[in-house]
Amino acid sequence: MPDAYRNLLEPPALVRHFLAHPPSGFAALSLASGTPAFVAHFDLLTTADDALRRRVTGLPLYDLWGRLLRPRTCFVGTTVSEYALFPAAADADTLVAEWLAGPARAHPFLIVKDIPQQSPLLDQASNAQARAVADACERAGFVLLEGQALAWVPLDFESTDDYLARLSASRRKDIRRKLRARAGLQIDEIPTGDAFFADAAVRDEFYALYLQVFAQSEIHFDRLTREFFDAVLQDGALDGIVFVYRDAGRVIGWNLCFVVGDALVDKYIGFDYPAARERNLYFVSWMHNLDYALRRDLCCYVAGWTDPEIKAYLGARFTFTRHAVRPRSRLLRAALRRLGGHFESDRAWADAKDAQRRPPDEPA
Repeated sequence: MPDAYRNLLEPPALVRHFLAHPPSGFAALSLASGTPAFVAHFDLLTTADDALRRRVTGLPLYDLWGRLLRPRTCFVGTTVSEYALFPAAADADTLVAEWLAGPARAHPFLIVKDIPQQSPLLDQASNAQARAVADACERAGFVLLEGQALAWVPLDFESTDDYLARLSASRRKDIRRKLRARAGLQIDEIPTGDAFFADAAVRDEFYALYLQVFAQSEIHFDRLTREFFDAVLQDGALDGIVFVYRDAGRVIGWNLCFVVGDALVDKYIGFDYPAARERNLYFVSWMHNLDYALRRDLCCYVAGWTDPEIKAYLGARFTFTRHAVRPRSRLLRAALRRLGGHFESDRAWADAKDAQRRPPDEPA
Protein backbone atom coordinates (compact mmCIF):
# COMPACT_ATOMS: atom_id res chain seq x y z
CA MET A 1 0.00 0.00 0.00
CA PRO A 2 1.22 3.52 -0.74
CA ASP A 3 1.98 5.80 2.18
CA ALA A 4 -1.03 8.00 1.43
CA TYR A 5 -4.33 7.49 -0.32
CA ARG A 6 -6.69 10.23 -1.24
CA ASN A 7 -10.39 9.79 -0.37
CA LEU A 8 -9.72 7.51 2.60
CA LEU A 9 -12.20 8.15 5.42
CA GLU A 10 -11.31 4.92 7.24
CA PRO A 11 -8.17 3.76 9.06
CA PRO A 12 -5.57 2.55 6.51
CA ALA A 13 -5.30 -0.75 8.40
CA LEU A 14 -8.92 -1.53 7.52
CA VAL A 15 -7.92 -1.60 3.84
CA ARG A 16 -5.00 -3.89 4.69
CA HIS A 17 -7.39 -6.27 6.45
CA PHE A 18 -9.63 -6.21 3.36
CA LEU A 19 -6.71 -7.12 1.09
CA ALA A 20 -5.62 -9.91 3.44
CA HIS A 21 -9.15 -11.23 4.02
CA PRO A 22 -11.39 -10.28 1.07
CA PRO A 23 -15.12 -11.04 1.07
CA SER A 24 -16.28 -14.55 0.31
CA GLY A 25 -15.68 -15.40 -3.36
CA PHE A 26 -13.60 -12.27 -3.98
CA ALA A 27 -9.94 -12.05 -4.95
CA ALA A 28 -8.14 -8.94 -3.70
CA LEU A 29 -5.62 -7.15 -5.90
CA SER A 30 -3.08 -4.40 -5.40
CA LEU A 31 -2.19 -2.84 -8.73
CA ALA A 32 1.30 -1.62 -9.64
CA SER A 33 0.43 1.92 -8.56
CA GLY A 34 -0.70 0.61 -5.18
CA THR A 35 -4.36 1.16 -5.98
CA PRO A 36 -6.48 -1.48 -4.22
CA ALA A 37 -8.85 -3.53 -6.35
CA PHE A 38 -10.71 -6.82 -6.31
CA VAL A 39 -12.24 -9.35 -8.67
CA ALA A 40 -15.64 -11.00 -8.22
CA HIS A 41 -18.57 -12.36 -10.17
CA PHE A 42 -21.00 -9.45 -10.41
CA ASP A 43 -24.70 -9.63 -11.19
CA LEU A 44 -25.20 -6.75 -13.62
CA LEU A 45 -28.79 -6.33 -12.40
CA THR A 46 -27.69 -5.68 -8.81
CA THR A 47 -28.30 -1.93 -9.00
CA ALA A 48 -30.90 -1.98 -11.80
CA ASP A 49 -34.28 -0.44 -11.08
CA ASP A 50 -37.28 -2.72 -10.69
CA ALA A 51 -38.65 -1.95 -14.16
CA LEU A 52 -35.47 -3.00 -15.97
CA ARG A 53 -34.98 -6.04 -13.75
CA ARG A 54 -38.50 -7.26 -14.48
CA ARG A 55 -38.04 -6.73 -18.21
CA VAL A 56 -34.79 -8.67 -18.32
CA THR A 57 -35.73 -11.53 -16.01
CA GLY A 58 -39.02 -11.91 -17.86
CA LEU A 59 -37.34 -12.58 -21.20
CA PRO A 60 -37.67 -16.10 -22.66
CA LEU A 61 -35.26 -18.70 -21.29
CA TYR A 62 -33.73 -16.26 -18.78
CA ASP A 63 -33.04 -19.18 -16.43
CA LEU A 64 -30.71 -20.60 -19.07
CA TRP A 65 -28.83 -17.51 -20.24
CA GLY A 66 -29.13 -15.28 -17.15
CA ARG A 67 -25.75 -16.50 -15.86
CA LEU A 68 -24.16 -14.51 -18.69
CA LEU A 69 -25.19 -11.39 -16.75
CA ARG A 70 -22.84 -12.37 -13.90
CA PRO A 71 -19.41 -11.85 -15.48
CA ARG A 72 -16.08 -11.94 -13.69
CA THR A 73 -15.58 -8.24 -13.00
CA CYS A 74 -12.60 -6.25 -11.79
CA PHE A 75 -13.43 -3.38 -9.41
CA VAL A 76 -10.99 -0.59 -8.70
CA GLY A 77 -11.73 0.23 -5.08
CA THR A 78 -12.70 -1.78 -2.01
CA THR A 79 -15.92 -2.66 -0.22
CA VAL A 80 -14.60 -1.38 3.13
CA SER A 81 -13.95 2.22 2.05
CA GLU A 82 -16.66 4.74 1.26
CA TYR A 83 -14.71 5.96 -1.76
CA ALA A 84 -12.34 4.63 -4.42
CA LEU A 85 -8.78 5.07 -3.17
CA PHE A 86 -6.13 6.67 -5.36
CA PRO A 87 -2.45 7.14 -4.45
CA ALA A 88 -2.02 10.78 -3.49
CA ALA A 89 0.81 11.43 -5.93
CA ALA A 90 -0.76 9.61 -8.89
CA ASP A 91 -1.65 11.29 -12.17
CA ALA A 92 -5.19 10.58 -13.36
CA ASP A 93 -4.30 9.66 -16.95
CA THR A 94 -1.50 7.39 -15.74
CA LEU A 95 -3.89 5.56 -13.41
CA VAL A 96 -6.46 5.04 -16.17
CA ALA A 97 -3.75 3.82 -18.56
CA GLU A 98 -2.68 1.28 -15.92
CA TRP A 99 -6.26 0.01 -15.55
CA LEU A 100 -6.73 -0.28 -19.31
CA ALA A 101 -3.46 -2.14 -19.79
CA GLY A 102 -4.14 -4.62 -17.01
CA PRO A 103 -7.61 -5.27 -15.52
CA ALA A 104 -9.56 -4.09 -18.58
CA ARG A 105 -7.79 -6.60 -20.80
CA ALA A 106 -8.10 -9.46 -18.34
CA HIS A 107 -11.80 -9.05 -17.46
CA PRO A 108 -14.98 -8.48 -19.47
CA PHE A 109 -16.04 -5.70 -17.10
CA LEU A 110 -13.99 -3.07 -15.29
CA ILE A 111 -15.68 -0.78 -12.74
CA VAL A 112 -14.02 2.07 -10.89
CA LYS A 113 -16.44 2.25 -7.98
CA ASP A 114 -17.40 5.18 -5.78
CA ILE A 115 -15.48 8.09 -7.30
CA PRO A 116 -16.27 11.13 -5.12
CA GLN A 117 -18.25 14.05 -6.53
CA GLN A 118 -17.33 17.28 -4.77
CA SER A 119 -17.58 15.53 -1.43
CA PRO A 120 -17.96 17.77 1.62
CA LEU A 121 -16.05 15.08 3.52
CA LEU A 122 -12.85 15.51 1.48
CA ASP A 123 -10.33 18.28 0.95
CA GLN A 124 -9.97 20.30 -2.24
CA ALA A 125 -7.00 18.30 -3.55
CA SER A 126 -8.84 14.98 -3.17
CA ASN A 127 -11.93 16.29 -4.93
CA ALA A 128 -9.79 17.71 -7.74
CA GLN A 129 -8.02 14.37 -8.25
CA ALA A 130 -11.33 12.50 -8.22
CA ARG A 131 -12.74 14.85 -10.85
CA ALA A 132 -9.59 14.38 -12.98
CA VAL A 133 -9.89 10.58 -12.70
CA ALA A 134 -13.55 10.66 -13.75
CA ASP A 135 -12.70 12.90 -16.73
CA ALA A 136 -9.82 10.63 -17.75
CA CYS A 137 -12.09 7.58 -17.52
CA GLU A 138 -14.69 9.26 -19.72
CA ARG A 139 -12.07 10.15 -22.33
CA ALA A 140 -10.96 6.51 -22.31
CA GLY A 141 -14.46 5.23 -23.12
CA PHE A 142 -15.81 4.46 -19.66
CA VAL A 143 -19.49 5.12 -19.01
CA LEU A 144 -20.03 7.33 -15.95
CA LEU A 145 -23.02 6.39 -13.79
CA GLU A 146 -24.35 8.04 -10.67
CA GLY A 147 -23.48 6.00 -7.60
CA GLN A 148 -25.05 5.60 -4.19
CA ALA A 149 -26.06 8.24 -1.67
CA LEU A 150 -23.54 8.46 1.19
CA ALA A 151 -25.29 9.67 4.35
CA TRP A 152 -23.57 12.05 6.76
CA VAL A 153 -24.47 14.45 9.52
CA PRO A 154 -22.49 17.63 10.32
CA LEU A 155 -22.28 18.00 14.08
CA ASP A 156 -23.32 21.65 14.16
CA PHE A 157 -25.63 21.26 17.16
CA GLU A 158 -25.04 21.15 20.91
CA SER A 159 -27.04 18.05 21.83
CA THR A 160 -29.23 15.36 20.35
CA ASP A 161 -32.23 17.29 21.64
CA ASP A 162 -31.08 20.26 19.52
CA TYR A 163 -30.67 17.87 16.59
CA LEU A 164 -34.20 16.51 16.94
CA ALA A 165 -35.56 20.04 17.26
CA ARG A 166 -34.59 20.63 13.63
CA LEU A 167 -36.89 17.88 12.42
CA SER A 168 -40.60 18.20 11.83
CA ALA A 169 -42.92 17.82 14.82
CA SER A 170 -44.27 14.51 13.52
CA ARG A 171 -40.79 13.08 13.05
CA ARG A 172 -39.64 14.27 16.48
CA LYS A 173 -42.63 12.60 18.08
CA ASP A 174 -42.09 9.35 16.18
CA ILE A 175 -38.34 9.17 16.88
CA ARG A 176 -38.71 10.03 20.56
CA ARG A 177 -41.34 7.30 20.88
CA LYS A 178 -38.93 4.79 19.35
CA LEU A 179 -36.10 5.96 21.61
CA ARG A 180 -38.02 4.94 24.71
CA ALA A 181 -36.61 1.46 24.05
CA ARG A 182 -33.24 2.73 25.32
CA ALA A 183 -34.51 2.61 28.89
CA GLY A 184 -34.28 -1.17 29.06
CA LEU A 185 -30.97 -1.53 27.23
CA GLN A 186 -27.39 -1.80 28.46
CA ILE A 187 -25.04 -0.05 26.03
CA ASP A 188 -21.31 -0.78 26.31
CA GLU A 189 -18.52 0.96 24.37
CA ILE A 190 -15.69 -1.51 23.76
CA PRO A 191 -12.58 -0.56 21.73
CA THR A 192 -11.24 -2.88 19.07
CA GLY A 193 -8.30 -4.84 20.44
CA ASP A 194 -9.93 -5.13 23.88
CA ALA A 195 -9.47 -8.42 25.72
CA PHE A 196 -13.22 -8.96 25.31
CA PHE A 197 -12.62 -9.84 21.65
CA ALA A 198 -9.86 -12.35 22.41
CA ASP A 199 -12.59 -14.88 23.16
CA ALA A 200 -13.40 -16.83 19.98
CA ALA A 201 -16.92 -17.51 21.27
CA VAL A 202 -17.58 -13.75 21.42
CA ARG A 203 -16.35 -13.32 17.85
CA ASP A 204 -18.55 -16.25 16.80
CA GLU A 205 -21.56 -14.50 18.31
CA PHE A 206 -20.76 -11.17 16.69
CA TYR A 207 -20.21 -12.73 13.29
CA ALA A 208 -23.51 -14.60 13.53
CA LEU A 209 -25.32 -11.29 14.14
CA TYR A 210 -23.55 -9.73 11.15
CA LEU A 211 -24.77 -12.63 9.01
CA GLN A 212 -28.34 -12.01 10.16
CA VAL A 213 -28.12 -8.46 8.82
CA PHE A 214 -26.50 -9.65 5.61
CA ALA A 215 -29.21 -12.27 5.07
CA GLN A 216 -32.05 -9.74 5.23
CA SER A 217 -30.36 -7.12 3.03
CA GLU A 218 -31.90 -6.43 -0.36
CA ILE A 219 -28.48 -6.52 -2.05
CA HIS A 220 -26.17 -9.45 -1.43
CA PHE A 221 -22.78 -8.49 -2.80
CA ASP A 222 -19.87 -8.59 -0.37
CA ARG A 223 -20.23 -11.10 2.44
CA LEU A 224 -17.33 -10.30 4.72
CA THR A 225 -15.57 -13.29 6.22
CA ARG A 226 -15.11 -14.48 9.76
CA GLU A 227 -11.35 -14.04 9.27
CA PHE A 228 -11.84 -10.38 8.37
CA PHE A 229 -13.84 -9.68 11.52
CA ASP A 230 -11.39 -11.68 13.64
CA ALA A 231 -8.60 -9.41 12.42
CA VAL A 232 -10.56 -6.16 12.77
CA LEU A 233 -12.08 -6.79 16.19
CA GLN A 234 -8.67 -7.71 17.63
CA ASP A 235 -6.76 -4.77 16.11
CA GLY A 236 -6.32 -2.09 18.73
CA ALA A 237 -4.47 0.21 16.32
CA LEU A 238 -7.67 0.83 14.32
CA ASP A 239 -9.12 3.19 16.96
CA GLY A 240 -12.41 1.40 16.46
CA ILE A 241 -15.25 1.47 18.95
CA VAL A 242 -17.88 -1.25 19.17
CA PHE A 243 -21.20 -0.24 20.68
CA VAL A 244 -22.72 -3.37 22.19
CA TYR A 245 -26.46 -3.45 22.94
CA ARG A 246 -27.71 -5.89 25.56
CA ASP A 247 -31.24 -6.68 26.64
CA ALA A 248 -31.48 -8.53 29.97
CA GLY A 249 -27.79 -9.37 29.61
CA ARG A 250 -28.12 -10.85 26.11
CA VAL A 251 -26.36 -9.22 23.14
CA ILE A 252 -29.02 -8.19 20.62
CA GLY A 253 -26.90 -5.89 18.50
CA TRP A 254 -23.54 -4.28 17.90
CA ASN A 255 -22.23 -1.41 15.80
CA LEU A 256 -18.58 -0.94 14.79
CA CYS A 257 -17.46 2.64 14.16
CA PHE A 258 -14.08 4.31 13.70
CA VAL A 259 -12.82 7.68 14.83
CA VAL A 260 -10.71 9.05 11.99
CA GLY A 261 -9.56 12.62 12.29
CA ASP A 262 -12.62 14.61 13.33
CA ALA A 263 -15.17 12.12 12.00
CA LEU A 264 -17.06 9.16 13.41
CA VAL A 265 -17.33 6.65 10.57
CA ASP A 266 -20.05 4.01 10.93
CA LYS A 267 -19.05 0.76 9.21
CA TYR A 268 -20.69 -2.48 10.37
CA ILE A 269 -23.64 -3.70 12.38
CA GLY A 270 -24.92 -7.00 13.68
CA PHE A 271 -28.50 -7.45 14.87
CA ASP A 272 -30.37 -10.31 16.48
CA TYR A 273 -33.85 -10.42 14.96
CA PRO A 274 -36.59 -9.97 15.96
CA ALA A 275 -35.27 -8.53 19.27
CA ALA A 276 -33.30 -5.74 17.56
CA ARG A 277 -36.35 -4.69 15.61
CA GLU A 278 -38.57 -4.79 18.68
CA ARG A 279 -36.07 -2.58 20.52
CA ASN A 280 -35.78 -0.10 17.62
CA LEU A 281 -32.01 -0.56 17.54
CA TYR A 282 -31.65 1.19 14.19
CA PHE A 283 -33.01 4.42 15.70
CA VAL A 284 -31.37 3.90 19.08
CA SER A 285 -27.92 3.28 17.58
CA TRP A 286 -28.20 6.30 15.28
CA MET A 287 -28.86 8.65 18.18
CA HIS A 288 -26.25 6.96 20.38
CA ASN A 289 -23.63 7.46 17.66
CA LEU A 290 -24.49 11.14 17.41
CA ASP A 291 -24.22 11.49 21.18
CA TYR A 292 -20.84 9.71 21.21
CA ALA A 293 -19.51 11.96 18.45
CA LEU A 294 -20.64 15.04 20.35
CA ARG A 295 -18.91 13.78 23.51
CA ARG A 296 -15.70 13.37 21.50
CA ASP A 297 -16.07 16.87 20.03
CA LEU A 298 -16.04 15.48 16.47
CA CYS A 299 -17.16 17.42 13.41
CA CYS A 300 -19.31 14.90 11.56
CA TYR A 301 -20.89 11.47 11.56
CA VAL A 302 -20.53 9.39 8.38
CA ALA A 303 -23.41 6.93 8.25
CA GLY A 304 -22.75 4.86 5.10
CA TRP A 305 -24.58 3.99 1.89
CA THR A 306 -27.59 1.82 2.60
CA ASP A 307 -31.19 2.73 3.49
CA PRO A 308 -31.15 6.37 2.29
CA GLU A 309 -34.88 6.80 2.92
CA ILE A 310 -34.72 6.06 6.65
CA LYS A 311 -31.47 8.03 7.02
CA ALA A 312 -33.11 11.04 5.38
CA TYR A 313 -36.00 10.63 7.80
CA LEU A 314 -33.46 10.68 10.65
CA GLY A 315 -32.02 13.96 9.37
CA ALA A 316 -28.99 12.91 7.30
CA ARG A 317 -27.53 14.81 4.39
CA PHE A 318 -26.19 13.03 1.31
CA THR A 319 -23.23 13.23 -1.02
CA PHE A 320 -23.02 11.19 -4.23
CA THR A 321 -20.36 9.28 -6.09
CA ARG A 322 -19.93 8.11 -9.64
CA HIS A 323 -18.98 4.72 -11.01
CA ALA A 324 -16.86 4.52 -14.15
CA VAL A 325 -17.89 1.37 -16.02
CA ARG A 326 -16.10 -0.12 -19.00
CA PRO A 327 -17.48 -3.29 -20.58
CA ARG A 328 -14.92 -4.80 -22.92
CA SER A 329 -17.65 -5.17 -25.55
CA ARG A 330 -18.33 -1.97 -27.48
CA LEU A 331 -21.91 -3.13 -28.02
CA LEU A 332 -22.45 -3.38 -24.27
CA ARG A 333 -20.87 0.05 -23.80
CA ALA A 334 -23.36 1.52 -26.22
CA ALA A 335 -26.25 -0.26 -24.49
CA LEU A 336 -25.07 0.99 -21.09
CA ARG A 337 -24.98 4.58 -22.31
CA ARG A 338 -28.58 4.21 -23.43
CA LEU A 339 -29.83 2.41 -20.31
CA GLY A 340 -27.58 4.04 -17.71
CA GLY A 341 -30.42 5.83 -15.95
CA HIS A 342 -31.89 2.49 -14.92
CA PHE A 343 -28.81 1.90 -12.71
CA GLU A 344 -28.97 5.19 -10.80
CA SER A 345 -31.70 4.45 -8.28
CA ASP A 346 -30.29 6.50 -5.39
CA ARG A 347 -30.01 9.61 -7.55
CA ALA A 348 -33.53 9.06 -8.86
CA TRP A 349 -34.73 8.71 -5.28
CA ALA A 350 -32.97 11.90 -4.23
CA ASP A 351 -34.36 13.86 -7.15
CA ALA A 352 -37.89 12.68 -6.41
CA LYS A 353 -37.72 12.87 -2.62
CA ASP A 354 -40.65 14.58 -0.98
CA ALA A 355 -39.71 16.12 2.34
CA GLN A 356 -43.29 15.81 3.56
CA ARG A 357 -43.72 12.11 2.83
CA ARG A 358 -45.07 9.78 5.47
CA PRO A 359 -42.53 8.07 7.76
CA PRO A 360 -40.94 5.06 5.99
CA ASP A 361 -40.82 1.66 7.55
CA GLU A 362 -37.76 0.92 9.63
CA PRO A 363 -35.27 -1.36 7.79
CA ALA A 364 -35.82 -5.03 8.47
